[in-house]
Amino acid sequence: QVQLVESGGGLVQAGGSLRLSCAASGRYNIGWFRQAPGKEREFVATVSWTGDQTFYADWVKGRFTISRDNAGNTVYLQMNSLKPEDTAVYYCAARSIRLLATMRSNYDYWGQGTQVTVSS
Repeated sequence: QVQLVESGGGLVQAGGSLRLSCAASGRYNIGWFRQAPGKEREFVATVSWTGDQTFYADWVKGRFTISRDNAGNTVYLQMNSLKPEDTAVYYCAARSIRLLATMRSNYDYWGQGTQVTVSS
């Protein structure tokens, strides 16, 4: 069973930064998603199991960076220039198939989520 544990969420002022971590029990393609109250869960970014391929949602616009550590089992989401509309629960997800994907249905395992709140 794949285990994913997110951490690093919290409260930050607009314009600030946070780094989220996703500790996985193995090496997988990992995606970050977020869900704001009353909204659908949406794709943020994904990184390949090798770490050399990444893909972002258009709205990220260079503010967020996804990466993974050298061992490969921890994935990070560096979030800069945060806005109040970035407030959401952020989830990481793992995909068994080693191809990048942006749809929720493409991911097989999910973490419990970490809350990010950006104050204005």
